[in-house]
Amino acid sequence: MIQLSAPQPAWRRLAGIAAAGLLVATVAGAQTGAQAAPDEAEVEQVADVGSVTAQLAVDEISSSPNLRQIANLPKQAPFDTLSALGTDVAFQGPFAYVGNYEGFTIYNIANPAAPKIMSQVHCPGSQNDISVHGGLLFLSTDSPRSDDSCASTGVPSSQTKWEGIKVFDISNPVKPEYIKSVQTACGSHTHTLVPAKDKESIYLYVSSYGPSDTYVGCSRPHDSISIIEVPVKSPTDAAVVAMPNLFPDGGYTNTSGCHDITVFPEKDLAAGACMGDGVLMDISDRAAPRVIHSVRDTANFAFWHSATFNNTGTKVVFTDELGGGSGATCNPTIGPKRGADAIYDIVDGKLVFRSYFKIPRENASTENCVAHNGSLIPVPGRDVMVQAWYQGGISVWDFTDSANPTEIGYWERGPLSATQRILGGSWSAYYYNGHIYSSDIQKGFDVLEIDEESIPGAKTHHYTRLNVQTQPEY
Repeated sequence: MIQLSAPQPAWRRLAGIAAAGLLVATVAGAQTGAQAAPDEAEVEQVADVGSVTAQLAVDEISSSPNLRQIANLPKQAPFDTLSALGTDVAFQGPFAYVGNYEGFTIYNIANPAAPKIMSQVHCPGSQNDISVHGGLLFLSTDSPRSDDSCASTGVPSSQTKWEGIKVFDISNPVKPEYIKSVQTACGSHTHTLVPAKDKESIYLYVSSYGPSDTYVGCSRPHDSISIIEVPVKSPTDAAVVAMPNLFPDGGYTNTSGCHDITVFPEKDLAAGACMGDGVLMDISDRAAPRVIHSVRDTANFAFWHSATFNNTGTKVVFTDELGGGSGATCNPTIGPKRGADAIYDIVDGKLVFRSYFKIPRENASTENCVAHNGSLIPVPGRDVMVQAWYQGGISVWDFTDSANPTEIGYWERGPLSATQRILGGSWSAYYYNGHIYSSDIQKGFDVLEIDEESIPGAKTHHYTRLNVQTQPEY
């Protein structure tokens, strides 16, 4: 885990770090209550970590027989440096929209085996979490900036001028247009798109954290989220309409906001991964979400990172990003219960723990590996998920039996280096219309195919749009 001298994530200091460096981080254990640095990593030169015997050679590919890569499109300039980290993915029609610390890329995936770049927008600002709705694209900026333009520069948190949500018109995928910004308290680490019941507006639940007394616009306490309302017909009128406090009695130790929220609009439910707490929310009033139950895992969870419902909205999978995404946690020392997934059943409106799941493969000490972004695969009658594990690769696993989850497929690359730990691997791995798409931090855009027998019936479901944190009912 990256240990910080001040209570703020490492990405707050990216502005002053050289772009060509390498990552170093160690994980001493769960260290419940300590502030992790989720998702982002310091990019700096490190000493040789010593001779390491990896399961795979550098860049060697291994997979189960039912999962295979059919395409890779490497990062393109100016998104091709070590510090230009590939991040989250959204889908609409024949397009995939992929975030990067330098901006975002629109890919045409009409032919999954031959994705093509339609456009790239250079608009720096970590971590550029992304969602789409019709002709609109929303981009999260969670690093202090000199202004709200795409030409802004990073500044110290004590000099923050702007951070929050940027809105783009993507009606023409070849030439996106920046049309609006909305500043939010503590920026926007991630955001979740929530359709209004009348369909006249969409809401964005903005998750952010890491307050400090000297951080402009992000002072303590910060136990809230920001809610932006975007009128569909007049998106330039988008504005913050609420800042509900989710933890009026205080969260657990390191909770000071949320990292990510997944909504299940058809059931008026949301699941929040809020640093030290996992929460279940009633969102029947979209502008006033209400926590109805919260859980803590002081033994095995270090950082509640993200959440995924099953298809019926009766289960939630929470992920623990032990080590902040930069640590080597897939090894016997860390074990199978930390840096893992936790499966909870929803029973009478409460979250009830059932089991943990972690990939069974041991990774080298040069590989950052921990549970990260995934999505449900629409298999009728079963609960199946595909998930990114950074350099642990991509796992497809079944949690139909909440107490006994099992892996049914995997694909992974060997380490980026045999002697140094360089931040890399799959940030997000999502299923969309018959294929798995992965945003690899360093290697670019991957497309994988899984045998239909492993996910029977899934390929009969067709999406027109998929923002993974806005979970549809199949």
